[in-house]
Amino acid sequence: MILYVLRRLAATAAILLVVCAATFAIFYLMPADPAQGACGKACSPERIAEIRTTLGLNHSVFVQFRDYLVGFTAGRTYGTGAQAVHCPAPCLGFSFQTDQPVWRMLTDRLPVSISIAMGAAVLWLIVGVTAGVISALRRGSLWDRAAMTAALGGVSLPVYFTALVLQYLLVVKLGLLPYPQAIALTADPVGWAESMVMPWITLAMLYAGIYARITRGEMLDSLGQNYVRTARAKGLPEATVLRRHALRPALMPIVTIFGMDLGALLGGALITESVFGLPGVGKLAADAINSADQPVILGVTLFAATFVVIANVAVDLVYALLDPRVRAVG
Repeated sequence: MILYVLRRLAATAAILLVVCAATFAIFYLMPADPAQGACGKACSPERIAEIRTTLGLNHSVFVQFRDYLVGFTAGRTYGTGAQAVHCPAPCLGFSFQTDQPVWRMLTDRLPVSISIAMGAAVLWLIVGVTAGVISALRRGSLWDRAAMTAALGGVSLPVYFTALVLQYLLVVKLGLLPYPQAIALTADPVGWAESMVMPWITLAMLYAGIYARITRGEMLDSLGQNYVRTARAKGLPEATVLRRHALRPALMPIVTIFGMDLGALLGGALITESVFGLPGVGKLAADAINSADQPVILGVTLFAATFVVIANVAVDLVYALLDPRVRAVG
């Protein structure tokens, strides 16, 4: 098991390095000049040349990438002399719009994205998997048809539409909830939960429908397998048959997509955060794209990619626990 974990961690480091290199190359090949973006529109050629020297843009892409990696691990100093500015590790550069370190901007907004992602994940996992299991056990019943119709509706509705409808109904019309805002969990747990309810429901309606349909299909497949019929023929209790012999193999694909979905949302739920005005990583990405803030866009991209890769490693480890054959193959 230890060797399996070490191999996965080594593969993770290699993947992150490739993602970092590819993302950096894309921004290097973009026609927009980072020095022009840092200086603004009304900027003299002399000032642009000075900024290019400060940012190290006069060097080759390989030297710039090396400096970027060194800055992330050991910090980096921009400029020389009295104009020098130090960026402590992990350094992802400075925002062109606010002059703040990109890493600090990301970590300041991360708690909001974590609150949205984790709460929504718990909600959609419970609702989606439960609905899928019940639909599989009651195949063809009124519950099955109603649940699958609701799941299809949840998958079909755009996130921004669901968010706007919820705001109108729960805030404007009924006055049951306040407008969402960034409240720290430790400062006001009740206010934090009230502000997160609508983002949670918005994302859960989408993902719960997907999970319900997948769980139903996998459960129906498991219930038709010979080992389930054998377990029933041995006289095992029905609850044991369903839990140990039908549900466990049905959860394998659920683990895969759950890890991917959660990892992606931890990197920022861009549309949900933008509609509700919550200052998470996704909202930061949207603002950076609108203002062409290249260091922030690059930082958010790497940040989100890191969460997705880490989620994949977690999925591999859970797979190894659920199915020992994975360890042997891996």
